[in-house]
Amino acid sequence: MNRVAVVTGAGSGVGRSVALRLSGAGYQVVCLGRTLETLDETVARAGDASGRMLAMRCDVGKAEDVRRMGPEVLARYGPVDVLVNAAGINVPRRALEVLSDADYRAMIAVNMDGAYYCVQAFLPAMRAEKRGTIVNVISDAALAASPKAGPGYVMSKFGLRGLTQAINAEERGRGVRACAILPGDIDTALLDRRPTPPPPEARVGMLRPEDVAECVMLAISLPQRAIVEELLVRPA
Repeated sequence: MNRVAVVTGAGSGVGRSVALRLSGAGYQVVCLGRTLETLDETVARAGDASGRMLAMRCDVGKAEDVRRMGPEVLARYGPVDVLVNAAGINVPRRALEVLSDADYRAMIAVNMDGAYYCVQAFLPAMRAEKRGTIVNVISDAALAASPKAGPGYVMSKFGLRGLTQAINAEERGRGVRACAILPGDIDTALLDRRPTPPPPEARVGMLRPEDVAECVMLAISLPQRAIVEELLVRPA
C-alpha cells in the first residue's frame, strides 16, 4: 500500500526531520515550504529515500497557494494518509509594547491559518476514505503564555490547539484523528529569532527536531482505534 504524507515547514527544523523520518519509514512525502532551495536540500538529505520525496513550494499562510497545491497533490498521489503541520514562525520584536500589526498577522497566517487551510485541503478526501491522521506540531506555549514566546505566537498556538480539538470532536467518528504535539524548547534556527538568542551551552539540554519527529511517528503508528489527542514533551 502506497502511504502518502504531506509535511509543511519541511525546509528546516522539525518539519525537515519529520519529512526525513517519514520517507525513511516508506511514506511518499510531499515537502511544503516557502523556499524551494531548502526543500531540495531536505530531499537530498534523504539519500536512498529521496525518490519518495517531492519538494513543492507553497506558502501555507496564503490561502491561494494552498488552494493550488491541494488539488495537485491529490491528483498525483490520491488521498493523503498523514498531514503534519510543522510550519511556524516567530519574530524578534514580539512583546506587546513593540509587536507590529504586520508581524502579528504574519504569525497568525503561518502558524494557525496555514494549518487550517491545509486541513481543509486534505480532510474531505480523508473523510471519504474513512482514515487519516493530522498532526499539528504546536508548542507548550499553547498551554500558558510567557514573555519568552510573545503574545502573537501564543495566540496562534492556542488557536492551533483548538483546531486539533475541533477535528477530533467532529471527525473521530468518521475515521480521522488529530494529534497536538506540544514541545518545549527545541534547538532549531527559530531560537535565533528571540530578542536574546540562547547561547550554545543553553541549547545542549534542549529537545532536538528528531525527538519531535519520533513523537509524530508514535501518533501516526498507533492502531486506528487509538488517538493521541495531545502529547506534551519537554527536555528531561
